[in-house]
Amino acid sequence: MRLLYPWLGLFFILSGCSSIPVMNDTCTTRFMQEFGECIELPEIVQLPTYEKLLNFPPAEVMPVVAVYDFKDLTGQRKRRDNLADFSTAVTQGSTELLIDALKTAARGKWFRVVERHGIDNLVRERQIVRSTRDEKDDENKGIQSLLFAGIIFEGGIIGYDSNVESGGRGARTLGIGTQQSYRRDVVTVSLRGISTLTGEILLNVQTKKTILSVGGGFDVFKFVDMDTQLIEIEDGVAENESVTVAVRAAIEAAVVAVIEQGDERGFWVIQRQGEIENEKEL
Repeated sequence: MRLLYPWLGLFFILSGCSSIPVMNDTCTTRFMQEFGECIELPEIVQLPTYEKLLNFPPAEVMPVVAVYDFKDLTGQRKRRDNLADFSTAVTQGSTELLIDALKTAARGKWFRVVERHGIDNLVRERQIVRSTRDEKDDENKGIQSLLFAGIIFEGGIIGYDSNVESGGRGARTLGIGTQQSYRRDVVTVSLRGISTLTGEILLNVQTKKTILSVGGGFDVFKFVDMDTQLIEIEDGVAENESVTVAVRAAIEAAVVAVIEQGDERGFWVIQRQGEIENEKEL
């Protein structure tokens, strides 16, 4: 038993920074006394694709666009070992992510996005407005006509490929071992722009984003004190990149690509930096 404590000390030295996730700075003694539990605060996720989309040059003329639906077309379910899971592998809110990306472009100075995903609610509310106003006495009290979109954006999440790449490494000596492993998945998004006047597909892009999962661990399996005492210690943690965040990044990259493609094909014009500075001087 005398050798037990040196082995425990060696374990804590080798493990270094514990692999167990640590709560943020809000988890203090005062916080615990007031709320009785540790709570991680929400945060705004700003990806590199989001920053590029946000700081994109504005359009000379903002096109009016609509999104009816942007579906999950993968048919994929979550993977769990020895368990049938009926949850979907990707988010079912990709329509909202696409609308958010379109309104984020150039800080809202690229697309005029009209509501079509919840058009039934919009039409019903407009009928209520009309019924509560006396349009006969004053024509100015009538509500404005709905905007029609020149381009409809459609598409969806067309692929979710699991375990396209995996691997790891490990080592063990004298009953002490460590190992690391990783797995990479890929999500693919397709986005196209359709002319409402002719039905012609004007724009088409596809983007993909990798989803990385990593794991690591440390373990001790050692007999001490003349091989009569067993020390067995395990420590490890796994971290999986958010699939929803990956889908959002792929959609934002698709919006950037479709803007650039539309500029190349002459459907709209991106204001260059020199043109923006000239407008400010005027």
